[in-house]
Formats: sequence, C-alpha cells, structure tokens
Amino acid sequence: MMIGRTVRIGCASGFWGDTPEAVGQLVTKGDIDYLVFDYLAEVTMSLLVRARTKSPEAGYAPDFVQAIVPFLPELKRKGIKIVANAGGVNPRGCREALAKAAEAAGVKISIGVVLGDDLLDRSDEMRDRSVTEMFSGAPFPAKPMSMNAYLGARPIAAALAAGADIVVTGRCADSAVALGPLMHEFGWGDEDWERLSQGSLAGHLIECGPQGTGGNFTDWREVPGWDDMGMPIVEVSADGGFIMTKTPDTGGLVVPAAVGEQMLYEIGDPQRYILPDVICDWSQVTLEQVGPDRVMVRGARGLGRTDSYKVSATYADGWRAISTLTLAAIEAPAKAERVAEAILTRCRRILRGRNLGDFRQVSVEVLGAEAAYGANARARTREVVLKIGAVHDHREALDIFAGEIAPMAASSAQGLTGFFAGRPKVQPVVRLFSFLHPKADTPVTVEVDGETVPVQVATEAVRLPAPRSPRGEAGDPGPDEMTVPLVALAWARSGDKGNIANIGVIARKPDYLPWIRAALTEERVREYFAHVCEGPVERFELPGIHALNFLLHDSLGGGGIASVRIDPQGKGYGQILLDIGVSVPAELAARDALAGDGRC
Repeated sequence: MMIGRTVRIGCASGFWGDTPEAVGQLVTKGDIDYLVFDYLAEVTMSLLVRARTKSPEAGYAPDFVQAIVPFLPELKRKGIKIVANAGGVNPRGCREALAKAAEAAGVKISIGVVLGDDLLDRSDEMRDRSVTEMFSGAPFPAKPMSMNAYLGARPIAAALAAGADIVVTGRCADSAVALGPLMHEFGWGDEDWERLSQGSLAGHLIECGPQGTGGNFTDWREVPGWDDMGMPIVEVSADGGFIMTKTPDTGGLVVPAAVGEQMLYEIGDPQRYILPDVICDWSQVTLEQVGPDRVMVRGARGLGRTDSYKVSATYADGWRAISTLTLAAIEAPAKAERVAEAILTRCRRILRGRNLGDFRQVSVEVLGAEAAYGANARARTREVVLKIGAVHDHREALDIFAGEIAPMAASSAQGLTGFFAGRPKVQPVVRLFSFLHPKADTPVTVEVDGETVPVQVATEAVRLPAPRSPRGEAGDPGPDEMTVPLVALAWARSGDKGNIANIGVIARKPDYLPWIRAALTEERVREYFAHVCEGPVERFELPGIHALNFLLHDSLGGGGIASVRIDPQGKGYGQILLDIGVSVPAELAARDALAGDGRC
C-alpha cells in the first residue's frame, strides 16, 4: 500500500518516431504530475548531428515540439511539468523552438535546458590521451560524428527547482528523465542510495513506452487493445516504492510478468547496473499485483556511484546497402541462396576489375526459412524473402552492388519478384565507440529562461559493499524426464547494448527455475546462438523475480547502427530462445500440462 504523497509520472515516447497520440492520452486521461519523453539512441545522435550540419537551427527532435504544442494550454492549466531528452545535439535550439511555439499559443512557460553532455569539440584531447573503446580496446576514431556523455538526474532536478515548467536535455540516461523529478519532489539526496535505485528503476520501466504495459509481452494473446495501448505511469512515494500502471480505459496489460520483462530489457549485470547517479542492484526486486493493471515494485538497492560518465561517440566507417527480394517457388530457400551467391560473385568480379577490393562484410539471410534460428531452423516453405546486405570502404562498390540486384530477375530463378523498393539505398556505416570520462571534467550547466542556475553534481566515487552473488541450484536429472519448450516454463525479453544482446528469462513459477537454470548454461546458450554470437555468454541471477539474464557478446554484427543483419538489435533473440528444449521431471510436466505448450 502506498502511504503519503505520491508523484505520478507518465512516459509519452520510447524512441524518436513513437506515436504522437500518446501525449493526448496521458494529458487528458493520465492524471499525471510529470510527462516525460525518451528520444535518443546512438543512431539518433548521428542523424541529429548531420541535420545540424545542414542547418544550425536543427539538431533536436522536432517531433517533441510538434507533439506538445497543441496541449500547452491544458498542460499549463493542470500544472503538468515536462522532462525530455529531445535536445539532441542542440538543446538551446529546442528551447527556442518551444518558446516561439508557446508565445504563438499565448501560453507563458518557463523552459530549462541541461548542457554539458556534448564533448565533440574535445575530440583531439581524447585522441591525445589515447582513449580506447571500453569493450573492444579499439583506438579513438579519426573523425567522430558525435560524442555525448550520459548525464544524470541532478541537473534536471536543479532546473525544476529553479521553476522550469519544461526541462530539455541532450544526452542523459534514459531513466534520468523520471529520476530527476523524483529527486526534486521528494528532496532525495545524492546518497539516498535505495531511493535513487528505486527511482531509476521506475524510469527504466517506463522509458520504452508501452513495452512495459504489455507491448512485446511473451504471452501476447492475453494483451488486449494493441491499437490503443495504454502508456506507462509510475506512482511513486517518498520512500521510493512505486506502483507501475497505465492510462485508464486503454489497451495493454500491467502484470508482474510483463513488468519483469521490461525490467530485464537491455540491462547487464543486475547486481551492478551502472547509471550516472547510482550503481543499481535489482537482483532482489519483487513485483506484486495489487489491483487491476497495478503492480507494486520494491526491493531495489543502491551500491554507491562511479566517478565517471559513459560517453558514446559515433563515427562513419565505410558504406552499406541492404536489399530484399521475394521468391515464391518450388525449392524457394535453395533458389534464394543461389541468387545471393550469384549476385555476390558477379559483384566481386566487377570490383576486382576496378581495383576496389572485396566487401568488408556480407550478410545473406533467407527469411521464411528461419534464418534467424541458424542450425535450429526446421521450416519447410515455398515462399521466402531473400535479404542480402554488404559493407565496403568505398561507396562506388555499393553502387555496383545496388545495380546488380534487379538483373537477377531475368537471369536466375523463376518466381523472383518483390522489387517494390527499387534499388537499395547506399548509406554510411555508423559505428559506436564508448568510453569513460571523469565527471569532474565534464562541465554540466543548467539554464532556465536563458539564465544560468546553480547545479552541484556529485563527482566522487562511492562504493558500498555488494551482496554475495546469488547462485541458485540447478535441477538434478532424474530417470523419468521429458523435454518441453522453454516457453512452457518461462517468459523472455531481449534487447541490445551496442554489439551485445541481452536475453532476460523469467520462470513462470518459482519451482521451474532450477530446471531452466540446469538447461540454460552459458555454454548451451552460446552454442544455440552460434550462428550469430561471436563472443562469450554471461549469465546472471535475479532471485527476486526468479529470473536469469544473459549477455551475448559480439552477437549483433556490429550493432544497430552498423549491422547489415535483419535483426541488428536482438529483438527476436528472446523468442528464438523460448523454443529451446528444457528437460523437466515427467511428474512436473504432467502436473502442469507442460507438454506441447504452444504459447510461441
């Protein structure tokens, strides 16, 4: 039960391009105190840099301004404050656009801006310091396109304390847009570790919009109203405890399993999930249904903070092109493979003749023949989509590749069709380069209505004792067992962090977890994903929700902004893993009618 005053925060955007309809839903029906938006991903930052290069007034997310302008009078009347990382690489430009729109609408608002995340003008300094990539050890890129530190929540709280109605940031931690208002409203200090961790978890659960309210849920048939999904709302009390819910009278489903899937989405070690304001331990978090579409969330711990920010830089690294073709034919998968072979062989012959060298990377996936499942595929089909992608140092080589796709319609297999998109577009490959930078050397500033306001960001490292790493027991093999698909025993959700995929697996019942743990060893998961995973696999435990979290290193072909695979963000990996076989006692399978479960 929630005791005392609560603050209700609703999230209207999980990414740049999310539905603008969410704003009206939350403002008119959400009964919220704060409306927050999350827009920025690495590819978004590089796109915004390119936009500002063409126009100095650009570089922010214009969708944000367009989405809230119609509701400015109602937002002002209801006293709803807004926090958004829509500033991209031009937070002041976003402020100016908002101010002009508000003036035109006759609404007086105070706008705060958080600055200091953009470190691009310090590229030479980073190179001189021999900064290397924190995961691969690669040297600093010659010409980064963007370079932004993930700032925390304290500057947002400072802007709100100075009277801002709307706070616009550049790059910040996704969860900070919710934690900042909570720090301001409840006066949480920089060492209120449990509260900071709980507030960060609240932000994490809503940052992806309806992904926390039933979107992408394993048990998809149970989720109503995909056409009108309810946006997430957290109802937070002063001690950090909170209820996860959604806008009333909308689609979606808020239950512990769906909330748990979102909690596991795109995290690493759940006992050491590092954010700018706090090192989080979410391994003992509990989720309890306390009403229809209401889940109580408690148990997050804070283990101090680091003295550095994570900085993500992007840089151009060659060119890529991706094309898709359809084959409706007898022996369609085999014909598709041969078409791809012919295209690449012809292109390589032309490239040799022009001294352009070979492709740096190619990816051929026959969609419909379960290419995403690798050696675990079992489909037999007469209709497929051939996806073929290539990367090269020179654009000219990809122009040749793009021009040799359509000729296959007359020189290869019957049934080749689906050239609807025309020639594939040649695009720059944008790669991610991440490193750590001292907080004390990152000049964070806050402006409200153009005036600088004081902000004191905690920069010294604090490390609290970590709990003993939980290690659960595996189920012991018995003489009478049967194999069932993992989906009969668990829910799962997958996502990405750069070139690392994560898969969270939650047991449907606590007594299933030992058998899941026994089946899903790091070695077996690595073998199951051998067709995409080129690095090691790590497994972590979350006893609070009877879950495991897996990290698959080097498994996305370079990641979402560089990969030419069909799933560069690992979105389908959880579903693929749910089909793996798990041995359970026959007695347990009979008790719960597990055999032949078809939830996938």
